[in-house]
Formats: sequence, C-alpha cells, structure tokens
Amino acid sequence: MERGDREERKFSLHSPLIQVSRENSDAALNVNEGGRINERGTSISSNKKIFEEVKKQLWLAGPLISVSLLQNFIQIVSVMFVGHLGELPLSGASIGTSFASFTGLSLLTGMASALDTLCGQSYGAKHYQMLGIHMQRAIFVLVIVSIPLAIILANTRSILVFLGQDYDIAKEAGQYASAMVPSLFAYSFLQCLVRFLQAQYIVFPMMLCSGITILFHIPVCWALVFKSGLGSRGAAFANAISHWSNVLLLACYVRFSPSCAKTWTGFSNEALHNVLTFIRLAIPSAVMLCLVSWSFEMVILAAGLLPNPELETSVLSISLSTAGIVWMIPLGLSGAASVRVSNELGAGHPDTARLAACVVLVITITQGLLVGSVLILIRKIWGYAYSNEMEVVRYLAAVMPILAACNFLDGLQCVLSGIVRGSGLQKIAAYINLGSFYFVGIPSAILLAFILHIGGRGLWLGIISALIVQVSSLLIILIRANWEQEAKKALERVYNSTVPVDMV
Repeated sequence: MERGDREERKFSLHSPLIQVSRENSDAALNVNEGGRINERGTSISSNKKIFEEVKKQLWLAGPLISVSLLQNFIQIVSVMFVGHLGELPLSGASIGTSFASFTGLSLLTGMASALDTLCGQSYGAKHYQMLGIHMQRAIFVLVIVSIPLAIILANTRSILVFLGQDYDIAKEAGQYASAMVPSLFAYSFLQCLVRFLQAQYIVFPMMLCSGITILFHIPVCWALVFKSGLGSRGAAFANAISHWSNVLLLACYVRFSPSCAKTWTGFSNEALHNVLTFIRLAIPSAVMLCLVSWSFEMVILAAGLLPNPELETSVLSISLSTAGIVWMIPLGLSGAASVRVSNELGAGHPDTARLAACVVLVITITQGLLVGSVLILIRKIWGYAYSNEMEVVRYLAAVMPILAACNFLDGLQCVLSGIVRGSGLQKIAAYINLGSFYFVGIPSAILLAFILHIGGRGLWLGIISALIVQVSSLLIILIRANWEQEAKKALERVYNSTVPVDMV
C-alpha cells in the first residue's frame, strides 16, 4: 500500500508539467491558425509578460540590494574605523577579514545557498511547510561545520606565519580573526534565515532589520575601536555583536509574523531526516561559491608577498572592499533571479523561468555599465574614505579603471550563478569555476604580478581573465539548458525532500 502511494505521488508529480505542455501546445496552435492578428496579439502579450517580469524582479532586487549593502557595511565600517588607526592595523584587519572569509564565511554562505534551490522550488510547488524544515536542517548542518572552522580561525597567526606572511601583519591579522569566531556561528543562522525569507518574497522586513543593525553597529564599533582600548579587535567584536543582533531580529519576525505562518510551523524532528539530501546539494553549492571567493582571497594573500606589502595589501583590500560595495547590486539581482527561476521551475513553468533569466541578465548589463562609469569618475577621491596616506590614494586611483572592468564581469557571473542556483545546476557550475579561476585566473595573476612585475594591477588582470572564461562558460550552459527537463527535476527534488509521515 505504501509503495502504491509513492508511485501515485510520483505520477502526480509530473502531471502539472503535462498540463503545462498541453496548454503551451494549444496556444501555439491558436497563433498559427489566427495569422497576423494573433501573432500581433501574441507579441503584445509577450511584451506584457516581459514588463511584468521586470516589475517582479525590481521589486525583489531593490530590497535585496539594500539588505546586501547594509549587511556588507558591517565589514566596511569596521575596516574604515581600523584604517584610521594606521597602515599596519588596516593591513592586519584586511588580512584577518580575508582569512576569515577564506576559511569560514564563504563556506557557510555557499552551503546555505543550497536553500535558494530547496526553499525556492518548494515554495513554487506550494509545499510551504518544507521551507521551515529545510531551514532547520541547514542551520543544524552549518552550526556543526562552524566548530572546526572556529578552531582554524583561532590559529590564524600561526597559519599566516607558516605561509610566509610578514610577522607583524600576521600578528595583527591573527588578533582580528580570532575575535571574529563568534561571527561564524551567527553567520550560520543569518544566511539560512535570509534565504528562507527571500524564497517567500519577504524582503522588506529583512531590509528593515539590516538597517536597524547597521545603525546600531556604527556607535558600537566606534566605542570598541577608539574608547575601549581593544583597537582593531574591537571592530571584530562589534561585527559579532551586530551579526547576532540581526539574527535575533529576523528570528523574532519569523516566529511572530503571520507572513510566515504557513512556512514556519515550529521546530520539527523532520529536520534531522534527509540530511544527506541537503549535504549533496550544499557541497557543490559551497564549492561553486568558494572557488570564486577563495581566488579573491588568494589575491590578497599574494599581495602580502609583493614588494612594499603594506601598501599593496592596503590598496588591494580597499579595492576589494569597494568592489564588495558595488557587488551588492548584482548580488541583490542574483537573489531575485534565483527566487524567480526556482519558484517558476517548482511551479512547473519552464518558459517563465527562462524569461526571468533573460530579463535579469539585461538588467545586470545595464547597471554594470552605469556603475563602472561612476567608479572611473570618482577614482581620484575615493581613497580618502579609507586612508589619509597620499601614496594609498594615488595607487588606488590607478587601479580603479581595472576594478571597474572586473566589477562588470563579476556582476554578470554573480547573476548567472543565481540562475544556476535557482535551476539546481550547481555541480556543473562548480567545475566551470574550478577551471576558470584555478587553471586560468590564478596562474595568470601570478605571471603578471610576480614574473612580469606589474604588481597589484597584475593580480586584478588575472582575476579578469578568469571571469571572462567563467561568464562565457555559464552563458553557454544556460543557453543550451533544457528548461522543461529542469522543471521536471525541480518537482522531483521537492517531493523527494518530503519526509513520509511514517518516518516521523
């Protein structure tokens, strides 16, 4: 009887797609029979669909961009405060932040991004209760993963010295990174909560919570850096306080808001089942993101080996910090793309998912050109926001045009990765990222920076070469994707992640 129920459920899984396919075939027949009048009507209908999709994406992306910017400002504000303590503390905080991202934060973010697929497709299929189960399962796994990551972070100084970094910089970085250990566990909760909410289009409350957090962070960071005697470590402690505050605000919203009544039904032991199902998607999701993130962090570590390492690491960290601010725009668009694509695939609408992917790419190219122009225009004054050293300001001005080109390509890869997450194609994207950055990008960066002696600009040019290969490859994959087949896989994924009643 149980086997028969499962077979019946498996058959019903495909029935929406059969119905969609029939509806699409009937629509095509009507157009062919109606001649030019129906073709014009179809064109008007298509334009309306595009306009509606643009509105949905911008409504989603606007708050998500704000959330990304506000959350990123926590790190930005901290580095800005530390930068006014001197060049050495700035270099140490930059290396410490990069090492924390390299060893922990990027891995946790990548694993949590599996929820873009699982929660998004479950919401599209109207399996609302599974969103809360997926989130609990993800938090459980990420907290366990955070324990060994915390041990690594606590030994940052020794690891950096072993890797050949300058001892003084390594010591400063070690103090900063060790103070960031509490942020790891906060990040595990925060990333899962964000993806749980964005899959349901609940984005304005996230923006409000992030805004409250950053307003709270500025005075706390100022007090801990300049008044407590903690110096750069105070900024790291302020990060942890702010991240946990954000987690608390979002958790209260999920618990008490009627908007989450269908998706959050309380703690459940179902979250302990099918953990391997989550891990099988979380690992390629993490690899996909980490391979990109780690390459950028390797560039900062490599900058510490260049002549005049304090200048190189300071300018490169400011460049990455600037790129991080600008990158929040495509990151918000990426979140909107993953939500729209995953929802439509989960609902069995492959054509709408394809349209969502095309629309977000056009929006990304437009904003990339505009933002790149702004970066070039402000290149001579932007450095003063981070440092009073004229040498740093001038060097940063020379790097900014390269940074603008890198940002344009990085924005494209970010949005393409969002489409990939929404489609559940993380495995093939992980292979593409591996080849692009570690067989093309990093070798090119080393060649240009250390052999041809171009310095920090050579490191950036190496990253640009990797991004060109990555963006081209992801575009080819998505152009050749069978969206109807991906919709079938999405529904199978939704039903396979559901725990049978007799197992609970």
